[in-house]
Amino acid sequence: MTATKNSFADLVRIEQLRRIESVNAKALSYVSVANMDNHSVTDFKYADFTQRLARRANLLIHDNGLDAMIARPLQQFKYAGRASLIIAAILGGLAAGNAVSELHTLNIYWLLAVLLGFNLLSLILWFIGMTFKLQSLSSGVVAQWVSWLPFRRKDNSTNESLTSRVWWEMCLTGVVGKWRVSILTHQFWLIYLAAGMMLLILLMMAKQYNFVWGTTLLPETSLPRLTELLGRPLELIGLKMPDGGQILDSRMGGSMQNPETRAAWAQFLIGVLLFYGLLPRLIVLAFSTAMLRWSERRFRLDLYLPYYIELRQRLMTRKAISKVIDADPQAGMRPVEIMQPQETYLLPSGAHAIGIELDDQVCWPETVSCQLNVTDMQSMAEAVEYVKKLQGMLVIAVAAYRLPDRGVQRMIGDLLAATHCTPWLLLLNKSPLVPVTESREMAWFRLAENCKIPAEHVITS
Repeated sequence: MTATKNSFADLVRIEQLRRIESVNAKALSYVSVANMDNHSVTDFKYADFTQRLARRANLLIHDNGLDAMIARPLQQFKYAGRASLIIAAILGGLAAGNAVSELHTLNIYWLLAVLLGFNLLSLILWFIGMTFKLQSLSSGVVAQWVSWLPFRRKDNSTNESLTSRVWWEMCLTGVVGKWRVSILTHQFWLIYLAAGMMLLILLMMAKQYNFVWGTTLLPETSLPRLTELLGRPLELIGLKMPDGGQILDSRMGGSMQNPETRAAWAQFLIGVLLFYGLLPRLIVLAFSTAMLRWSERRFRLDLYLPYYIELRQRLMTRKAISKVIDADPQAGMRPVEIMQPQETYLLPSGAHAIGIELDDQVCWPETVSCQLNVTDMQSMAEAVEYVKKLQGMLVIAVAAYRLPDRGVQRMIGDLLAATHCTPWLLLLNKSPLVPVTESREMAWFRLAENCKIPAEHVITS
């Protein structure tokens, strides 16, 4: 059965408990986890291990009465976030209210600068911070203050300060923290804009305002041209925008406005706040929310910490299954009966001799001298180059008192594949007075047959 992946909240609880155990383990009760089953596994899986860690953490947290303490950092962050959103609503209302004159006139571009100007500046800084990974720009001053204030602790040894610090490090720093604080930033500006726009709508519903604009330093045509540029996308969705004559009539000091002009300016003002203020914030808020969920799903515990290594040995002991990884291709086959030759053959004179993993205890015949002894990869490569240049007879000497294996067979096969010499196999013993056992000698005859060395070319010294 496939294990369900733990949520990010479960991983935070596991880390909070790890920090508590690392400092105050002696003060905890471990009765509930004393009899946890130790499962032996052949293949370690991250999801299985974190599930067992989460189960163990929940038991310890519940039995030691740590539930409220574990949940407190998240509650404090929510309270601080709500307080910041209330502040944003108040600031948005004050900004919109101060832009309305006591003479029942509403300066259009001053209002847009107050509501959209700071919002646009914050959005640009956020994009720069995300692009260049500058958390001070991407988070914002208010969001950083909210993320820092509830979790500042002078005493770092208490369980409460430890759990708060872990939650702050996991949820408000790194990739996860970047997107979580970004969400709070976008919510702040959404509430700021929404509060300002709602107050404007209520004021315009209760009172009659004349919409005016004016400038001292900019050219006279700059603001009318800006009005036309901002109004083009709004006309596509059916909103009525002020025309050229209505824009000119709204210049400060102009004539009184008719109801059509006021209605056009009101639709323009609300449309600009919606299209250029709330809509971009909603888009980046949705994007930040999706990225937060994605980063939380990708978060992994550092299982190389000694705490997790020790728990892994206790909760999920690795079960080793031995198996043959280089099976004998001839396993299970009945060995061919090898008939030893009745005649006694002698080594050819002038033959070239090479030893295979021989030691100093073997006894060589007086008529044969070893040119090279293969003991490792380097000597094997030298032997292959050596036999390539030979002509005539090649004697390969082995220790008869050793059991032939596939490694020796492979080396003999490689030598024979590299030479054109007629092969001979010489079985050497520790002493000429000690004969080779019949079973061991038959094993070497079977090896010779596999290497295509004639039986009459197998000589026992």
